[in-house]
Amino acid sequence: MDEQALAERLMAYDTSRPEGVVSAAEFVKGWLEARGVSVESIDHYGLPVVLAETGPVDGPVVVLHGHLDVVPAFEEQFEPRVEGDRLIGRGSYDMKGGLAAMLLALHDAGGQDAVRVRLACVPDEESEDVDRRSTDMLVATGALDADFAITGEPTDLHIGIQAKGVLALRVEVRGTAAHGSTPWLGDNAILKAYDVFRRIETLPFSRQSSDLFDRPSINLARIMGGDAFNKVPDRCGMDVDIRYLPGQDPREILDQVGELPDVEVLRSLHRAPAIVSRHNPYVLALRDAVSRSVEGEALSIGRDGASDAIAFLEAGVPAVEFGPVGAGHHGPDEWVSIASLACYRRALGDFVSGLPGWLARHEDGQAPPALRAVGGEAPG
Repeated sequence: MDEQALAERLMAYDTSRPEGVVSAAEFVKGWLEARGVSVESIDHYGLPVVLAETGPVDGPVVVLHGHLDVVPAFEEQFEPRVEGDRLIGRGSYDMKGGLAAMLLALHDAGGQDAVRVRLACVPDEESEDVDRRSTDMLVATGALDADFAITGEPTDLHIGIQAKGVLALRVEVRGTAAHGSTPWLGDNAILKAYDVFRRIETLPFSRQSSDLFDRPSINLARIMGGDAFNKVPDRCGMDVDIRYLPGQDPREILDQVGELPDVEVLRSLHRAPAIVSRHNPYVLALRDAVSRSVEGEALSIGRDGASDAIAFLEAGVPAVEFGPVGAGHHGPDEWVSIASLACYRRALGDFVSGLPGWLARHEDGQAPPALRAVGGEAPG
């Protein structure tokens, strides 16, 4: 089975729903078992996590990390279609195309005896419940102990060494109730909420930048207000998704939002930014492997979206985001380049096969040139 065919099989499961995740995980487990790969499935709050590994027990350990779950989509988006080099459908880019290539790369790695390769296929990367992610649990319990981790989030075959942090806010805006027939006697909280969001977009933190990012990302994700047809609403709730920059303090952002008039922050969820040194030897070894598989130089980039890479980084395991070429993730026309899936699989294989020799050549401490950053120098 090639990368495209395996990706299409995975994309056909509606994994925005728990039952779809369960079915897809059963397929992944069966696919690996049929190819002689050591695999197990464990339960995490009713959802399956698939773990597999190959290679020697005493070599350097590399984790390939992917997720099965996707954001909701219309039914037809789970019917993959091909237009030229584009494989189109929900999850093609984020990240079932990359996961398919990872599964094949894991199978390919069975032919070498120098690197232990572990695969973690998780069911909840897209979940809003950041307090009980399966990746956090696996890393904390040592099930994913490793020397290096690659999570297959979409990066267009570049190496993501930074990702923005997440600050998700539930904000309540207060107004004044009145009869719906006399709205001028009240103060409409829903209308005020939109104005509050526009003010959040202009707060001091929103105008800051960093070496790899022009600015933070601020999205009005949900708005909830009104409890009667004939009443001016006096309460309105908003969910605001803020992706803040490495170096910014989420507490300062909270303070700035909380100082706005008639606004109360009811709840906040926080996930730290991801940062790994572009001088890290495993990052540089991956750079060399990617450069052999694609045209041009592999670059380090900053990712606007967050990922489970932070779970590894917080445990002291260097981790990057690295995935195939495409666009439109979480949108109606999501696609992945079919040709890039083969490049991605080959780059992962070259990384695994070349890693022991690369580490041996540079164990004298003479570091090669660092990975070049897009837009500036990443912190070392």
